[in-house]
Amino acid sequence: MIKKLLVTGASGFLGWNVCRAASRKYSVIGVRNNHDADLPGVTFVKCDLTQYTSLKALFQTTRPDAVIHCAAISSPNTCQQHTSEAYKVNVTLSSSIAGLCSERDIPLVFTSSDMVFDGTEAPYDEGGIVCPVNVYGQQKVAAELEMQVRHEQLAICRLPLMYGDVPACATSFIQPWIKQIRAGEKISLFKDEIRTVVSASDAAAGLIIALERARGIIHLGGKERVSRYDFGLKLIDAMGLSSEVAAPISQKDIKMSAPRPADVSLNSSKAFSIGYSPGLIKEELLKLNCIKG
Repeated sequence: MIKKLLVTGASGFLGWNVCRAASRKYSVIGVRNNHDADLPGVTFVKCDLTQYTSLKALFQTTRPDAVIHCAAISSPNTCQQHTSEAYKVNVTLSSSIAGLCSERDIPLVFTSSDMVFDGTEAPYDEGGIVCPVNVYGQQKVAAELEMQVRHEQLAICRLPLMYGDVPACATSFIQPWIKQIRAGEKISLFKDEIRTVVSASDAAAGLIIALERARGIIHLGGKERVSRYDFGLKLIDAMGLSSEVAAPISQKDIKMSAPRPADVSLNSSKAFSIGYSPGLIKEELLKLNCIKG
């Protein structure tokens, strides 16, 4: 029985949302490093997870019954520019956590990404051929492979682009958009980057379901396939503003360090069959404090 849940990356966007959701059911220990975090019912501990001696001591001290591993360097551009540093977090750390969970014979959930695909054959189910076009995707694939070798009680959850409320020290992709819109600026959004976007609260619920009911690879996408531009229109509508605030652009119009796949929509039927049920984008946007503010 899972009583004590360890969540890495707890001061980050996804980890914070996972801690918030899991604290309703488990005794949650949230691991942070550089940033403070606070949530009712969550015990936060500071640890540099990239130092193996500190990581091992953390497991020995907290003695978790399960782990949800959210800590990552998730910016594709950062991974592209600082490959070695990102590898230590995205691959080496993930592999080490799998090994420690195996030693303790406890379940582990790993947060992977839709970026493991090249975007040419969407929508992708769990059997889709991985062929990442950027370093971030390559590192997620490497982590998936190493972790599967090291631990059997593993659920690999591939997640899409996520949005939602955030702690003070983190952000999702919509916060800068909201700031620009409220400042009276127009936002330019890709019309040719397609994702099955999901709210972080729904993703967190899916990760907990995967912890309890899944092993192997599972996709936790949303129910709607949208471009960033189409998502932006839904956001603007939820804010009660005119669609003229957004302008569609193409990926080729913006120079980025990391290439992006065109369409990495996820087929999440497997997750739907075990109880994962993300809401529609417009409905989820209207629940957010950052929209109401």
